Amino acid sequence: MADRLTQLQDAVNSLADQFCNAIGVLQQCGPPASFSNIQTAINKDQPANPTEEYAQLFAALIARTAKDIDVLIDSLPSEESTAALQAASLYRLEEENHEAAARLEEVVYRGDMLLEKIQSALADIAQSQLKTRSGTHSQSLPDS
Repeated sequence: MADRLTQLQDAVNSLADQFCNAIGVLQQCGPPASFSNIQTAINKDQPANPTEEYAQLFAALIARTAKDIDVLIDSLPSEESTAALQAASLYRLEEENHEAAARLEEVVYRGDMLLEKIQSALADIAQSQLKTRSGTHSQSLPDS
């Protein structure tokens, strides 16, 4: 996962790409402008270009990317975040980490105890099966 500044830079680059693409598509699909002193032959039978649809599409993309950029900017640490506040936050995170580590150690210990019980039970079952099998074999052998 990229850090927030990298995400912000990627979003700004994406916004620049969207602006360039929007201008290119609108330039390509837009109707020609008429000039008063120049007569041009415009084919009136040309199919209608979906310029309005492109405009709405790019407007939505640009607005969403701008909103993402605002969210990323808001998630950056503020200038009011002093070294003391950051140290306190790190200390709190370290305490939470130690508590989580202690819980994890307890869970691992209980898991090891359960594993030993299961292994002991499996060993007892295996011994019982061996005794049962050896007992049936000795009974089925004829005495000489």
